[in-house]
Amino acid sequence: MNPRLQALQAYPFEKLRALLGESSESSLPAIPLSIGEPRHPAPGFVTDVLSTERQRVSNYPTTKGLPELRSAAADWAVRRFGLDGLDPDSQILPVNGTREALFAFAQAVVDPSSDALVCSPNPFYQIYEGAALLAGAQPYFLPCTADNGFIPDLDSVPEEVWQRCQLIYLCTPGNPSGAVMSQDYLGSLIQLADRYDFVIASDECYSELYFDEDSPPTGLLQACAALGRHDFRRCVVFHSLSKRSNLPGLRSGFVAGDADILKGFLLYRTYHGCAMPIQTQLASIAAWQDEAHVLANRELYRQKFDQVLDVLDGCLAVARPQASFYLWAPTPIADTEFAAGLFHQQNVTVLPGSFLSREVDGQTPGANYVRMALVAEPEKCVEAAQRIRQYVESL
Repeated sequence: MNPRLQALQAYPFEKLRALLGESSESSLPAIPLSIGEPRHPAPGFVTDVLSTERQRVSNYPTTKGLPELRSAAADWAVRRFGLDGLDPDSQILPVNGTREALFAFAQAVVDPSSDALVCSPNPFYQIYEGAALLAGAQPYFLPCTADNGFIPDLDSVPEEVWQRCQLIYLCTPGNPSGAVMSQDYLGSLIQLADRYDFVIASDECYSELYFDEDSPPTGLLQACAALGRHDFRRCVVFHSLSKRSNLPGLRSGFVAGDADILKGFLLYRTYHGCAMPIQTQLASIAAWQDEAHVLANRELYRQKFDQVLDVLDGCLAVARPQASFYLWAPTPIADTEFAAGLFHQQNVTVLPGSFLSREVDGQTPGANYVRMALVAEPEKCVEAAQRIRQYVESL
């Protein structure tokens, strides 16, 4: 077996199952807020395409995908981020959701023969760490705390780290905090990438879940364009239909950016065997071309956040995030103790923040926080908030 597998930690949800046990001591119906799986209805016009095109299962798909899908993704990104253009042939690749693409990307871009570092936020999406380790690199974690607005402090990173860095993962809007990186911040990171020659991989799968219609989150390619870098050199973004369109089971997204990097990534993916089924591609085209369902989706999240935060007011020191569908809530007791007690008393499941982060220099940035995913139906989210309040008041 590959010895690097021994470096992988248990996935957060495995840790959660071990913490909570098989069943709650409460007779209340379960309300899971632990996993970020959208529960809003999938767009009917997308599932209709899947149905009408089901005979395409008899066709082999190509790794590069249909030209029509690449064009639909490019057109969406140009509209959404105000770009001058994206070449569908060289600057777009379809992927089976951002999870597999984020993992595979490190395998394609990291040179394991050197003393490579892969930087990522801390707390973080665990795929970043696993991707780095299995690519033969060492993860380097950048703390995201309330003191820095849950966004890594670039100025505090030692120069020797930047010198060894080959790849940095971003997540904006962030998981778990919902913090959004500004255009100026992204521009500063691009300048660091130029100076030290590393690649920026920006995970933007939550980019369409925001609250102010007049201020959508900035994307990495948008920051590139503001600097006049229309070749998006050293920059690649990852987008998905899972959160934007409530289609987590479709496993559909795309990567976009630097054509030279994507050329190598396409070669890797050709061998990796990860082509998107044609019926999925056709359904994805329909999803990327429609914004009405995305607007409705955001409005439903706004309503849920309003209701849940009203219930939790004065109970937990939690506020509306800039974007995403998570509440990143500080806990009055240890996060694992809070999650276990809430589960057994109220049968509500949340994810301890320490399961999403690593201890560095004696500090674990996710400790004493829990992540709550407001993905369930509105009435269930409100009931969960009421139970959380009862639990906190019982402490």
